Amino acid sequence: MERHYRNSGSGRSWILAAVLLTAGMIIGFVVASDLGWLPTGHAVPESPAPQVRPVSTAPQPILPGMGTQSFVEIAKAVKPAVVNIYAAKTGKAEGSHATPFDDPFFRKFFGEEFFRRFEQQQPKERKERGLGSGVIVESNGLIITNNHVVGKADEIRVTLSDKREFKAKLIGTDPKTDIAVVKIEATGLPTVAWADSDLLEVGEFVLAVGNPFGLTQTVTLGIVSALGRAAGIAEYEDFIQTDAAINPGNSGGALVNVRGELAGINTAIFSQSGGNMGIGFAVPSNMARSIMDQLVKTGKVVRGWLGVSIQELTPELAAQFGVNDTKGVLVSDVMDESPAKKAGLERADVILEYDGKPMDSPTHLRNAVAQTPVGKKVAVKLLREKKPKTLDVTIVEQPKSMAQAGEEEAAESAAPTGVLADLDVRELTEDLAGRYGIKSGERGVVVARVKPGSAAEETGVREGDMIVEINRQAVGSMKAYERIAAKLPSDQAVLLLLKRQGRTIYLTLRP
Repeated sequence: MERHYRNSGSGRSWILAAVLLTAGMIIGFVVASDLGWLPTGHAVPESPAPQVRPVSTAPQPILPGMGTQSFVEIAKAVKPAVVNIYAAKTGKAEGSHATPFDDPFFRKFFGEEFFRRFEQQQPKERKERGLGSGVIVESNGLIITNNHVVGKADEIRVTLSDKREFKAKLIGTDPKTDIAVVKIEATGLPTVAWADSDLLEVGEFVLAVGNPFGLTQTVTLGIVSALGRAAGIAEYEDFIQTDAAINPGNSGGALVNVRGELAGINTAIFSQSGGNMGIGFAVPSNMARSIMDQLVKTGKVVRGWLGVSIQELTPELAAQFGVNDTKGVLVSDVMDESPAKKAGLERADVILEYDGKPMDSPTHLRNAVAQTPVGKKVAVKLLREKKPKTLDVTIVEQPKSMAQAGEEEAAESAAPTGVLADLDVRELTEDLAGRYGIKSGERGVVVARVKPGSAAEETGVREGDMIVEINRQAVGSMKAYERIAAKLPSDQAVLLLLKRQGRTIYLTLRP
């Protein structure tokens, strides 16, 4: 039968006609049912109602607030403006340092010819190479990056996204914010527009673009995890924290918002392995742009100066000064002939706002003052004796002696360098004396915290220790401590005389 149907022309025609007739009836039935033509009385199996989808001629945003741009479009727009930076510096080669054979006795014993041949065989210098990233911010070849990428380089080369390579000129660096500016001789280059980093919010999406591990044009996605972070990396810090993957080589690259604007310059990561652990830091665009503009115009950075010594407002101190919460910055001293002194600021004032912006930490205030243009008059809102008060202060340039020593608002920072940087030291108060069992009437400073894993902790400094002397100099107040600590070389050991539970002990802190 099977062979019969296949080989018979007349049978095949009959079967085909039957199939077409049946198919036509089914199609007609379906069309009629869709158009509502079925006669009354015909039952039709129920089916789910069709979903009605709105018709849109414009592409939809992938997330609320992103407009019509997608991450793909952002990456395409930003990547051409992110460059690879190769930096090299010449250093003294290992083995080229002084040896015992440089002693005249040995030279006389072995003879000058022996030493001449020996020295010829020794490497004199070596090249240290590093890779980083940068962002083109002006079409004429102006590039912003990190100081630690190019700051000490003898040679800087920049590779663009189209593989063109240029020799770069260092315009200026600012180690205190870890920002640097370089320039290449080119025109018509793609750029990234600046964002207002003050408008960033925690939870906002950001993309990190750079060259991690030398892998050019890498894009990673994350969110803003926190704002206003201080990580102990630079002297002036107001970092954006993000979980967008940042790795070695990303330094100097772009952190952009969902509009493709430059919100920050990727600078550092927190890592115990050397790779990304979900905590990266970027210099906010407003700070980076301010530093860049000054470096381009004058080749140096001029910072504003208020002239106060400030400290964190702890819950204990807030209670003493009649502040309802710990928002604000406590003034522990006012420097003579400073703008603060002339404006009428006093010790024990609690600064709540500076130039219309709330201040919640000493770091926040220091950054705000430093970025204030010299000569600008700003309003300082404060609490004095539990009463609100507003003073107008005219900011002046930071004294050169402080700038050279790297002590922006020296007493204000209360953050000495070197081995003492690992200690959080506070003025001795009755509350602290009671907490740590120090006799009433004692004067001096007390260690409130020791950085875990630091040289100070390993040496034996403990929380609650009272610092009596530093290098045989008496420490009777926080002001004296800061004055002495500011003059200590960062690479030398420090002798401390501590009082602990009624006993005095000496400890030597080594770098």
